[in-house]
Amino acid sequence: MAFSSPRALLFAATLSLLGFAACQAPEKSVKPGINKPFLEATAEDIQVFVGIFEGESREIAAASDGIMAALNIQPGMEIADLGAGTGLYEPLFQKAVGDDGRVYAVDLSPAMIDHLNQRVADENLDRVTVVECSATNCGLENDSVDLIYICDTYHHFEYPQTSLRSIYRALRSGGTLAIVDFERIEGVSRPWIMNHMRAGKDVFRAEIEAAGFEFIEEPMVDGLNENYLLLFRRP
Repeated sequence: MAFSSPRALLFAATLSLLGFAACQAPEKSVKPGINKPFLEATAEDIQVFVGIFEGESREIAAASDGIMAALNIQPGMEIADLGAGTGLYEPLFQKAVGDDGRVYAVDLSPAMIDHLNQRVADENLDRVTVVECSATNCGLENDSVDLIYICDTYHHFEYPQTSLRSIYRALRSGGTLAIVDFERIEGVSRPWIMNHMRAGKDVFRAEIEAAGFEFIEEPMVDGLNENYLLLFRRP
C-alpha cells in the first residue's frame, strides 16, 4: 500500500505505534494477593515456614530422592531453584552440581532472601548464589542456566505469561524446565488445594507449551501423590 502524503504517513505510523502498544500491554494478575503472606513475612514467620516446608509430612521433602533422580542433574551444570523458599533443596542441588557447577536460589520474598543468605553461610553452600526476583522477572541472566526447578511455586505466578518469557530467556537452548505442583482434581483433591490452586495440570502444561517450551515427559516419582512432576525443554 502506497502513501502519497506526509499526513497519510503520519497516520500509518500512529496506527503502527498504537498496535505495538496494545501488544505490549502489561499482563493482568491471574490471582492478586497470592504472594502477600510471603512478601510481608517476618523472620519469625520464616521459622514457621521452615517447619511447614521442610517437614517429612510434606511430599516434596519425603520424595526428594525420587525427584532428584528424575531431574538427572549432572556435575558442572548451572541450575536455578525458582521459588526456593526456605532452601530445602539447596544442599541437594549443590551436591549434585559438584565443584564446577552453580546453583541459583531465587525468591521474591525479602524475608526468604535473608533466610537463604543465612542458610548459605551457615551450611557452607559455597556454590549457591541467592537471587531476588520480581513477580514478572526471574532475575537470571539470559542463557545462563541448564535447568530451572519450580516446586509448588508455579501456581503462585501472578503473571505466568510474562514470567515464562523471562524463564525462557534464562534457560539455555536444550535446557530443562521442571515443574512440581499440586494435582487439582474435582472430587479428589483436598478442599485447600481446590481453593488455593487457580488451575490444574492440563492448564499449566498448556500455558508452558504456549510459551514455547516442548513437553518431555511426566516421570512417575515414588511418594508423589498430591503432586506431579512435569519436564519441559527449551528448543
